[in-house]
Amino acid sequence: MPFVVIKLGGHALDGAHDLAIALDRLADDVLGLRTAGVSPVLVHGAGPQISSMLERLGVPVSFVDGFRVTDEATMEVVAMTLSHVNLQLVAGLQQRGVPAAGIAGPDAGTVYAAPKGSAWGLAGDVTRVDTGLLCHIVEAGYVPVVNPVAIGNDGSLLNCNADAVAGALAAGLRADALILLSDVDQLRRDPDDPLSVVSDVSSLEVLSMITSGAIRDGMRPKMDAALTAVRAGATRVVLANGTRPGALQDALSGVGRSTVITA
Repeated sequence: MPFVVIKLGGHALDGAHDLAIALDRLADDVLGLRTAGVSPVLVHGAGPQISSMLERLGVPVSFVDGFRVTDEATMEVVAMTLSHVNLQLVAGLQQRGVPAAGIAGPDAGTVYAAPKGSAWGLAGDVTRVDTGLLCHIVEAGYVPVVNPVAIGNDGSLLNCNADAVAGALAAGLRADALILLSDVDQLRRDPDDPLSVVSDVSSLEVLSMITSGAIRDGMRPKMDAALTAVRAGATRVVLANGTRPGALQDALSGVGRSTVITA
């Protein structure tokens, strides 16, 4: 069965009431994909939840070029919060009839990373992935739910952007599609102009927009992930608003507001 990697943004999972609604929609979409003969692999973030917990604990929050600066105290909170979100997702999906199985990047060496640079501390860039465990989970009839914490070459934990992990796993699985669900509808040619949205864009156009600075902040890691996936052979990457009903099915069928990135 073809793979589809789905990245769930933390904004769609923020708050107990919103989480219940998001899980209802997600479960319906995932079950629909499985019925259609598609193997979904979920990768989740937890950006708002991590920032909220850091603020509650009095730990400074800062970003450089859209990536979280991660010192040792921040890394502990990142790992704790992502683990909690993973458990919430697995339990919620399981209750709704989706046979979900949670894993973290270090499990069976699924995701390795190297430190991004001194400016970011323990934030990491994905260096390699091993999809063996994911394939075994899928073959056993389960839906993997991936926590994007990665393992460093020295055995340390590194904070990887969930978009980057999703892109790397889509590449490693030779996925048919990568779906990036966040709290925005479409990519903009001018990030400050809501009327400059694009429905279809090539990887070369995305690269040009990154170079010009039109793609910046939180959109940068999403488009980096899109480039990783299409360069590895993914048919398409779809950016869509995961807070909308039926967002996943709409993204795959080309219905509604979204941006499709192709080679």
